[in-house]
Amino acid sequence: MNRMSDAIRSLGLGTILVLSLGVVAYAVVAYSLFALGTVVHPDMRAGFEANRVAIYTHIFASAVALPLGPIQFSVRLRTARPGLHRWLGRTYLGVGVLVGGAAGFVMAFHAFGGRVSQLGFGCLAIAWLYTGARAYLAIRAREVASHRRWMVRNFALTFAAVTLRLWLPASVAAGVPFGLAYPAIAWLCWVPNVLFAEVLLGRTAGHARAALAQSQAQS
Repeated sequence: MNRMSDAIRSLGLGTILVLSLGVVAYAVVAYSLFALGTVVHPDMRAGFEANRVAIYTHIFASAVALPLGPIQFSVRLRTARPGLHRWLGRTYLGVGVLVGGAAGFVMAFHAFGGRVSQLGFGCLAIAWLYTGARAYLAIRAREVASHRRWMVRNFALTFAAVTLRLWLPASVAAGVPFGLAYPAIAWLCWVPNVLFAEVLLGRTAGHARAALAQSQAQS
């Protein structure tokens, strides 16, 4: 059973890593080789042009966070290379989350779609920064279990970069007008991720309690 669980876990992390790398590759190509705003909806181009520094900062800082997140959940890495795990974690939180989140918060004020989009992306940026800070403070206090829980929540928010790019083509395929879809996606790209993370954390905690109760009953 443990081997099966480990295999499922590895498959899940592998899928998340592949999706994350796909978005990173797209972002690097799109924002390095093409003029800013070329690959976004025409209605968003003016906003992009007016916030070039924040856009580029957010995109490339997030491109650091996306691939590092899944790697940090590797039990093998934490066990075999704890020093590397710590340095990658500092890079993830210090460059990806702190820099990317601050730039994302600035961008949120100018998000296409009005107040609904601005509030959605603003809350995402705040939650990303907050959960990153909680994860950092927990590990500084040597509260490893709490650190891991906050990191799960934090990466669920990081993964919004992926889910946003899944929702956008889905809305186009469904024929939903962009002006109507984008404000909803400003919330859909991250709220379900957080809810899923909480369910996952709840199940993990439940299994841990059941295993402890079984161990105590046998002793």
